[in-house]
Amino acid sequence: MNNSPLKELIEQFDCIKSDLEKEVEIKRAAFSYQLNRKKVSFESALHQAHKQLKTGVLSYILNANPLFIITAPIIYLMIVPLLLLDLFAFMYQFVCFPLYKIQKIKRSDYVVIDRHKLGYLNIFEKVNCVYCGYANGLLSYVAELASITEQYWCPIKHARKVKNPHDQYWSFIDYADADGYVCHLEAHKNKARSR
Repeated sequence: MNNSPLKELIEQFDCIKSDLEKEVEIKRAAFSYQLNRKKVSFESALHQAHKQLKTGVLSYILNANPLFIITAPIIYLMIVPLLLLDLFAFMYQFVCFPLYKIQKIKRSDYVVIDRHKLGYLNIFEKVNCVYCGYANGLLSYVAELASITEQYWCPIKHARKVKNPHDQYWSFIDYADADGYVCHLEAHKNKARSR
């Protein structure tokens, strides 16, 4: 748990993420939009320019790949399990997190739906953006719930390599480190509670 080189790498990773956020802020200024209390506003001239770039609905449909149209119902049917997942994730956090004394995670930090306000998107593109924002945000939110749960109950790295592990994973106890598990499990539970 006190692995210094690993701790340094985690700190560097956090710095890189912070730098990425700063770059997004620079782009935000370059594209002349403001973010005020999670609400996006554009300068009037930019909003008008966006509208001129919008692909018309008829043109969009006529130029669409027929396979995309055929597969659209399959993609959109995924909304059913996503809504069920959302409901069960809500119930899980509502019931279990207070029992474990873990602070609740704000779903709105993960499920961000704002791309539909872009003037250069037609109605189909806007619906697609709402769907993707919801689906990916929901999955990130559920992954965060699961990562906090894992940190609380089983903060042990896997023996095998894990592709794209969550942020907490790197501070987990090394695989087969029985002493580390016995000595540091409570510290991981406290870290999950105080994040």
